[in-house]
Amino acid sequence: MSEPGALRARLDRLFREVAKFGAVGAVGVLVDLGVFNLVRHFTDLPVVRASVIATVVAIAFNYVGFRYFTYRDRDKSRRTKEMSLFLVFSLIGLVIQNGLLYTATYGFGWDGPLASNFFKFFGIGIATLFRFWSYRTWVFRALPAKEAVQTAESFLEQAPPRQATRRQPDRV
Repeated sequence: MSEPGALRARLDRLFREVAKFGAVGAVGVLVDLGVFNLVRHFTDLPVVRASVIATVVAIAFNYVGFRYFTYRDRDKSRRTKEMSLFLVFSLIGLVIQNGLLYTATYGFGWDGPLASNFFKFFGIGIATLFRFWSYRTWVFRALPAKEAVQTAESFLEQAPPRQATRRQPDRV
C-alpha cells in the first residue's frame, strides 16, 4: 500500500474508533446526567456524592459498550487485567470529572441546578479526553498483526462455505 494510502487507512480506522467511542460515550453521558439528576431530585445527597453515584453507574454501562461495541475486535485474552485497568483509569477519570464539580461547588459556591449540570458536563468532557487516550492505549489493546490475521482466518474457517452459483446461458 502506498504511503498516502496507508495514512488514509489509519486515519479511517481512527475516525471509526472515535465515532464508536463517541456513540458509547454519548449514551454514557445521558446515563450519567440522568442518574445524577434523579439522585439530586429524589434524595438529599450532596451534589458531589450524587455525581459519584451517577459516574459509577455510567462507568459500568460504558465498559459493556466499549468491550462489546467500540473495541470488540481487540485482544480479549486478558480479561481480568483489562477490567482492572479499566477500573483504575475510570476511577482517575471519576476524580477528574468530580474534582471539577467539587471545585465549582465548594470552592466557588456555584451549586445551583444549572451550574451543577454545567460543571458535571464540563468535567465529563475533560475526563473523556483522558479516558479515550488511556482506554485505547492501555485497556483495550490492539491485537498484534499476526494474531489479528489468525483470528480472521479462524473466523473464516468457521463460516459456512458459500455455494458457487453457475450462470445460466442466455436463451435466445
